[in-house]
Amino acid sequence: MFTRFFNYFKVRDLRTRILITLALLAVYRIGVYITTPGTNRVVMGKILKEQSQGTFFGMFNLFSGGAFKQLSIFALGIMPYISASIILSLLVVVIKPLERLQKEGGEQGRQKINQYTRYGTVLLSIVQGFGISYYLESQKYVGETIEYVVSPNINKWMFRFITIVTLTGGTMFLMWLGEKITEFGVGNGISLIIFAGIVVGLPDAVIQTVYKARQGKEGGLEAFDVIILGIIMLITIAFVVFLETAYRKLKIQNSKQRVGGGGVISESSVLPLKVNMSGVIPPIFASSLLMFPTTIAGFSQNATVQKIVAFFQFGSWGYDVFYILLIIFFTYFYTAIQFNSKDMAENLQKSGGAIPGVRPGEETIAYLDKVVNRLTFAAGIYLSAVSILPGLLIKHYEIPFFFGGTSLLIVVGVALDTLNQMDSYVIGSQYANLSDTTSAPSRIRGRRYQEDV
Repeated sequence: MFTRFFNYFKVRDLRTRILITLALLAVYRIGVYITTPGTNRVVMGKILKEQSQGTFFGMFNLFSGGAFKQLSIFALGIMPYISASIILSLLVVVIKPLERLQKEGGEQGRQKINQYTRYGTVLLSIVQGFGISYYLESQKYVGETIEYVVSPNINKWMFRFITIVTLTGGTMFLMWLGEKITEFGVGNGISLIIFAGIVVGLPDAVIQTVYKARQGKEGGLEAFDVIILGIIMLITIAFVVFLETAYRKLKIQNSKQRVGGGGVISESSVLPLKVNMSGVIPPIFASSLLMFPTTIAGFSQNATVQKIVAFFQFGSWGYDVFYILLIIFFTYFYTAIQFNSKDMAENLQKSGGAIPGVRPGEETIAYLDKVVNRLTFAAGIYLSAVSILPGLLIKHYEIPFFFGGTSLLIVVGVALDTLNQMDSYVIGSQYANLSDTTSAPSRIRGRRYQEDV
């Protein structure tokens, strides 16, 4: 493991890219502590500390790397961009002109889609910025004295305008920062920003767990509980890594015309189908749908509304059941968008490939649908199991942090993707060095041969 990381820094280009990535991520973390004008982040920290971890704003704070708790200029994080990208990917399937633009537009079409995504990011940032500013105006902490997040004497519309401009600007800066990391650094910049926001809370989580373990029964954790938790975490991480890298390999028989008309050559290859094609999208969609209505309903004091809120509260059986159903639904839905069996069957037929024992055309489409449906069901169960894990651990072990769920899927996925990209840089460098050493003697021999002649 240490040799692997040492090899990364031996490649000059990769070393430069890693340092640029770390520097740009440091800029992001510094910006988290720049407070939005007109707000009191100390009071907000007290309020969020008392609220349930399952609220919409609790999840918002998790993905913003604690920026929402700090009332930072980056409080919206990169989530508006992620939401805009997801919405646009759905619209591409529904709206035919967008579909043609993506398939036939080439590089120009891709740039146009990215431009629409940026416009959507600005629009969502403005809407969410207004919602957050309106929410902050009503927040107060009742202790020995009443403390307000936003001073009651401030001009409300001026505060809303400043907050919208600040938060929208912060999101656009993060989007730009992510693009620069992708261009000049290593890995996907947007993903790494989310990754850094989640991982930065890990040291505090470890400290809190150790503190509770030292308290023994009074703290809710004993030494045996910590050992069990450690085993559960290691098994879960290994399980996630295994399934995120798992593929179902379909055998493909390729037929090619022999050069010179000497018959047909048959070659075997494989078509890899990823088990979890939908990625981390289903848990994000499902948790947003469950948390947002209950958070909004939490502002009402109506008895019926409060019963509904309690039924869908994070950790309750009602929440878990609907969460699992929504995850499975969105897994099928997003996989259907990502994978088109008809296009895949046509591409196989055009390239002279076929699945052994399956006829080209409708039979191949039906076979691919059957295989993908089975993989999607397995992916839905896997995502559901990992996603409800935090609630079970918090309920039964009273751990003071989230482990599992969307955050774990993002961390593992981004880490694997970044490591694979760095490995490709190392392999590319080794091939480049090999070609240099093999080509140099030939040039020398050529010069000697000419001198001898």
